[in-house]
Amino acid sequence: MPKPPAAQAKPAAHSEFLRTGRIAREQSDWVESERRYLTYEEVMARTERKLSAAGEKTHERINGFHRSIHFPKVLFSRTLNERPHLGYCHVTAARTLFGRNKPITWSFYICNFVSEIGETDDFFQQIRTGYGRMYFAVATEAEAKGETRINRAVRGNGLLFRTSDPMAALKNVLMLGAPDKTLREIIAKL
Repeated sequence: MPKPPAAQAKPAAHSEFLRTGRIAREQSDWVESERRYLTYEEVMARTERKLSAAGEKTHERINGFHRSIHFPKVLFSRTLNERPHLGYCHVTAARTLFGRNKPITWSFYICNFVSEIGETDDFFQQIRTGYGRMYFAVATEAEAKGETRINRAVRGNGLLFRTSDPMAALKNVLMLGAPDKTLREIIAKL
């Protein structure tokens, strides 16, 4: 009795991706009964996890630049109300002396969106949800209740810098944390 022809073994999806760099989008690959939508809580958790990982890596990079520049790790992430896929991550907070003025306390953030910084209580305005990131630092001050708020007396809206370029953000944070003029000149040449 002749043997039936061997069935063609279908390669595993991950192997096929590694081999070709393409993701197979064949209808036979989709199982309709397994398809589901993520809940807001699941999306929020994933977003916060990704932002926290980005914050961890950023904190390592800024502290690895020079031994005299060290920032505390004050890492937490939040998502925006009604938009759980958008959020921001607080990376560090520090104090800097600008000229002869009193020291300014500031915080550094990463966002997975780009927006304008508002001068009112609504901090993020005109949010653009493309594939951009935004890095920014704001001046802060302590409230009587022990909470922190944006010090809008600094530059009108409290914003020290805002950029979409990670290298420019790194440079700005290092300039804020540099203890002396010599180190600031070295950082400025980067």
